[in-house]
Amino acid sequence: MMQIIKGIFFIFILAVQLWASADTIATDNNVTDAKQQAEKQRIIQSQISDYMTELNRLESQISDENVWIKSYASYLTSLDVKSNLDKIKKRIKWLSKHAKTSSDIDELNGLISKENILTSQVDQLKGKSSAPFSNLITPPKLDKIPNISNPFEIFTGLSLIKTIDANYEDYKRKKENLNELIILLRKEIGIYKNLYKIDQKKYKDILEKKQTELERFERALDTMNVTLNVYQKRLEIAKININKGIEKQVYRLVKIGIAILVVFFIFFLLKLVVKKYITDNERFYMANKIITFTNFTIIILILFFNYIENVSYLVTILGFASAGIAIAMKDWFMSILGWLVIVFGGSIHVGDRIRVDMDGKKYVGDVLDISLLRMTILEDITLTSIMQNRRAGRIVFIPNNYVFTQMIANYTHYSLKTVWDGVKITITFDSNHKKAMHLVKEITKKYSKGYTDITRKQLNKLRQHYSLKNTNVEPRIYSFIESNGLDIEAWYLTNAYGTLTLRSVISSEIVDAFNAEDDITIAYPTQKLHVAMQSEEPSEHNHELV
Repeated sequence: MMQIIKGIFFIFILAVQLWASADTIATDNNVTDAKQQAEKQRIIQSQISDYMTELNRLESQISDENVWIKSYASYLTSLDVKSNLDKIKKRIKWLSKHAKTSSDIDELNGLISKENILTSQVDQLKGKSSAPFSNLITPPKLDKIPNISNPFEIFTGLSLIKTIDANYEDYKRKKENLNELIILLRKEIGIYKNLYKIDQKKYKDILEKKQTELERFERALDTMNVTLNVYQKRLEIAKININKGIEKQVYRLVKIGIAILVVFFIFFLLKLVVKKYITDNERFYMANKIITFTNFTIIILILFFNYIENVSYLVTILGFASAGIAIAMKDWFMSILGWLVIVFGGSIHVGDRIRVDMDGKKYVGDVLDISLLRMTILEDITLTSIMQNRRAGRIVFIPNNYVFTQMIANYTHYSLKTVWDGVKITITFDSNHKKAMHLVKEITKKYSKGYTDITRKQLNKLRQHYSLKNTNVEPRIYSFIESNGLDIEAWYLTNAYGTLTLRSVISSEIVDAFNAEDDITIAYPTQKLHVAMQSEEPSEHNHELV
């Protein structure tokens, strides 16, 4: 009996050990499977991360500003708008028949407003839903090739050739951009296919959307490949026709130029003959005029008969005539150009005080008017009037073309309304020149202070337009040694329209100040006469004292 119990107990112990060993093995297997599963998930996540990084890089290369992406986005938007509009119309139709409560009526009114908004959006996106990329795949419209029939149309033809080349290059560039975009999309789809293998549910819709997008872009590229060849042939034919027309007109111009040169040479020889054999001035003048008139008449006839094929050639003839008129009336045209420079350049305005040098004379006055051909100024009493012209008050007309050939000074340009003026006085060498200079400085500072402050503000404004280095506006006193004494010059700022008034006041004040001082003497040209008196003994003449 004891043997049986021992056997049973042994078997029980053995069974427990076997069960514990099996459980340990199972636990080890589970741990191993979990580690493998975790490693697999880590590898998958790493792959997904690498794929997403590559996708981000590709997306950065596919710019939202790309015309093809924009066009496709507009196409998708139009589809969404139309889909929403169809749903709204169905709902409006149902509510129109079954609306009974106030909430249904409010909903109906809101949907009607929304329908109007979406309808306007559809009108703006018209055509894009039915034909995506229609504007991009259609080459630029080739205008009707002009018939180059006169020299002025040569420039039109050259401009059209440039336009044709630019349009072709633009269309070709669009095709290249589309090709680059398709390459990037194919790479994206390859990555999405790998992601689809990892997670079919998550990436199925994205993959289908990208494949649809790629198919539409590839169809557009196929269309452009065919269209580009046809478009290129059409452009080549158009350029050949334009070049033929240009060559024809150039050849005609060369013939006309040679004919005109021959005519000029012949009439030049005639003028030499007339100058040599006609000595009478009046007859020479008339003969010269007749030759010149005949010369230009023949040239006009040459032009006329070369372009008489159509009435439109009259425009060409008038163009040459206008060129002759422009040469004959060059001063008028230069005055008009001068008016443009004056008005738009802003160098002279009505009311400015200016000085004009004309034919050796100077005119200083205020601008009354700036017309198309001339400026009108009113001559004022100035130092120039006193020292040179000895008259004032005249109305002076200045041709506008003088701005190119003559000296015109503006005393009141921009905000500057003051000018530097000066007075000079001479004192004797034995005078107290330091005191004299001090008196002159005090007098000029006293009477020009207001203009000094004004000028300081005006110069600060003028800095916005010009580079000003020396902006010292205080009176300046100088002394110079001259033959009759010491010259003291005082320069100060004064009103550009009233220089003589302040000059007169300062001059009289300086004279009064100098006369009041015992050690200052005003100098002027003087002479000293030295006489030598000698006494001689009386001489005899015929025994008489003389």
